Amino acid sequence: MPVPILKQGHYLVASIQDALSDGEVLELQENLLKQIGEFRARGIIVDVAAMDVIDSFASRSLRTVALTTRLRGAEMVIVGIQPDVAFAMVRFGLYMDDINTALDLEEGLEFLDRWIAERADTDEG
Repeated sequence: MPVPILKQGHYLVASIQDALSDGEVLELQENLLKQIGEFRARGIIVDVAAMDVIDSFASRSLRTVALTTRLRGAEMVIVGIQPDVAFAMVRFGLYMDDINTALDLEEGLEFLDRWIAERADTDEG
C-alpha cells in the first residue's frame, strides 16, 4: 500500500501507517524526491508514529531522502519515533545523527518554519 503524501503549504507530509516492505520504502523515497520538484516543497515531514520497527534498510533510505532533500534546497524532519523503536535503533547502531527529528507533527512543522525563517535571514544578510 503506497504511503500517502499530502501537500500542506510549502511542505510535504508523508504519514507511514504500517510496516513497509523494501519495495514500498523505495517507492516512498522516489515519490518524495519527485514531489519536491513538482510542488517546489521547502520541507518534508515523515511521520513514523505508527511504525513499531524501523529496520536498517528503512533507516538508510530515510537518511538518503533527507540528504538528497538538502541537495534539492529543502529540509526533512522525521516525527513520531516511538520510545521502543528509538531504543531498538540505538541498540542496533541505527543512528540518525544528521537527520532532523521531532516529537510529533506539530513540532516538525515548527522546526521547518524556523528553518525557513533562518534561511531567509541568512539570504538577506
